[in-house]
Formats: sequence, C-alpha cells, structure tokens
Amino acid sequence: MPEVEIGRGKSGRRAYAFDEIGIVPSRRTRDPEDVSVAWQIDAYRFEVPVMVAPMDSVVSPATAIAIGRLGGLAVLDLEGLWTRYENPEPLLAEIASLDDAQATRRLQEVYSEPIKEELIGRRIEEIRSAGVTVAARLSPQRTVQFHKAVIDAGVDLFVIRGTTVSAEHVSSRAEPLNLKQFIYDLDVPVIVGGCSTYPAALHLMRSGAAGVLVGFGGGSGHTTRTVLGVAVPMATAIADVAAARRDYLDESGGRYVHVIADGGMTNSGDIAKAFACGSDAVMVGSPFARATEAPGRGFHWGSEAHHGEVPRGTRLEVGTIGSLEQILYGPSHVADGSMNLIGALRRAMATAGYTELKEFQRVEVVVAPSGA
Repeated sequence: MPEVEIGRGKSGRRAYAFDEIGIVPSRRTRDPEDVSVAWQIDAYRFEVPVMVAPMDSVVSPATAIAIGRLGGLAVLDLEGLWTRYENPEPLLAEIASLDDAQATRRLQEVYSEPIKEELIGRRIEEIRSAGVTVAARLSPQRTVQFHKAVIDAGVDLFVIRGTTVSAEHVSSRAEPLNLKQFIYDLDVPVIVGGCSTYPAALHLMRSGAAGVLVGFGGGSGHTTRTVLGVAVPMATAIADVAAARRDYLDESGGRYVHVIADGGMTNSGDIAKAFACGSDAVMVGSPFARATEAPGRGFHWGSEAHHGEVPRGTRLEVGTIGSLEQILYGPSHVADGSMNLIGALRRAMATAGYTELKEFQRVEVVVAPSGA
C-alpha cells in the first residue's frame, strides 16, 4: 500500500476503519438458514464466533454461564471486582449511580483493593460447574503472579490481554514475561493481544499462541487515542494481522493461529466487516453491556478506565435494550444493528454468497466512506 505524505519529514500508510469499507454482494446469494457461523479453537467448538470481552460491566460468573449456554464464550476478568471482593454487587450498583465527574476517581479507588487468589479459584469453579467452557483473562503484568492459581482452578482457555501486548517487552524495572517460554510450559491454549500490526502479530504467533487479539480492547469506552495518541483503524489492523496468519501458516508448516478482532465493534455491521477483513472470531463488550443481565446496569467500562496513573477509558452510559439472547439471536425491534447480531451476520454472509466463515474472509470489500 503506497504511503501518503503527511509532511516533508513524515509519511504514513492510509488505514481504514470499519465505517470506511463496505461488503460487496455477489451474483450468487444463499439462504441465511444454510449459513454456518460455528467456530472452533483448539479442542473447543462454539456455535457462534463471539467472545464477550473481559469487562466487569459485561461479564460476571452468571453472565459467563449464560453466554456459554447460548453458544458463545465469555471471558472473566481475573483482575476485576469478582476477584477483589466477596460480593461486588453493591459496588457495581454504586458505580452505576455515580455522576460523570466522580466516576473515574471512584473506579480507581474501588479497583485498588488487592486481588485474592482464593477468589480466582472460586469464580473459575463456579463457571466450570455449570458445564460451559471457561475462559479467563489476566494482563501481562499479572500473569506471572497469578497464572498458577488460574491453571490449578481448571481454566480451559487462558487470555493474556492488554491495551498493547508484544512478544518482546523490554523493562529496566522488572523481569518481563517471557511469552514464548510461558506458553510452552502451559497445558492450555493461550489467546494473547492486543496487537495491530503485521510484525507484532507474527511475533505473537511465533510465541505459540492459539489466538491473537487484534485491537486495543476497550472499544467504545477507551480513550487510548486521546490519552496516548496511539490508534490503528480496525479494518486495516485486521487485514494486516490476517496476512501475518497466512504467512505464519506457511512458515510453521501448517500451524493455524486464530485472528480475533477485539474492540471497535458497536453493531452487527461492524462485526460482519471484521470477518470480511479476515477475523476468525470477534471479542465485543458494549453490545452486551446493554443486556438486562449485564452487571453494569446500563453502564460500560473496561480495565483502562481505572488505571491508577494514566486512565485511558471512560464509564459510558449505554442503556438497556434486551436480554443476552435477544442481542445474540433476536428478534430485533430496532434497525440500528444492536440486536440479533448472529442473524445479521448470517444474512451478510448469505448476501455475499458464502456459507462458511473461513470462506467469507475472502469476500470482496470496497472503500465506502461513511454516508456514501
């Protein structure tokens, strides 16, 4: 892709966000009922290719179980309120009652409570006892400290998720996580991210990860671009990482690493475009924060929002529109793409003539600026 001159001393590639591209319909369409959206990573198969993001406003042990029973996968944040407090429900209610001026400071105070290892084991066991696949998240900074408790508790999929994760973190203050050695020593599949470039993704794939998260997490609630100036539009980021997956498949002699779009998807059209750009699955938060069962009670925030030194997220009021089942499978009573996410994905694939997700990754897309 040719570079664009920003000024005489700086050039950069033109990158695209979801609202700047469109999916091209084909000459042959399909019946949506003939479309399969099943997804399998390692030994775990899911009826829908949706991971619910590890955010306290969305995932509790109860909602993780509910999502699992609906055919998806919810990831519990092991650095959230559920591993800091015996009963976080009163705090969740308080967070929902705060005005905007108080929210960030109070979130920092609430999340300053230490993480308790015994609660890590208890929360994982609670989900496991319901008979659904258990996925749990730690940040790279906490992984060395708590990973043994997570593995001992019987997690199925281990997610190492941060705003930006690399396989070559350098620090003069502490011994960084040796990602390749760590993954090699574990007996469970590891999903790691986020990343947004071809080289970073390729390095993460070489570390042995089963899946790579693309994006900065946080989605609609993160302010990383405002606070740090760091941003890569998601359509381009996914396409770049999908290219790394293809090249690593050749390099490794056939090892397939799943590409999971993480953040920046607020409606069903964004989700369909993520697959069109090359994703195998999506990790979303804000659409499910609007469920009646969501712990955030109509509010949404991620781990970036309560960082003790540089908060890079905000608590958003997203409201409540329906149940988890309605958001996933409908019926929808609105035309904004916020409900029946899977029905919309099936219809997008059918309109483009595809019945399998891996085939749909090859669909033609065009540059179509918002409103065009």
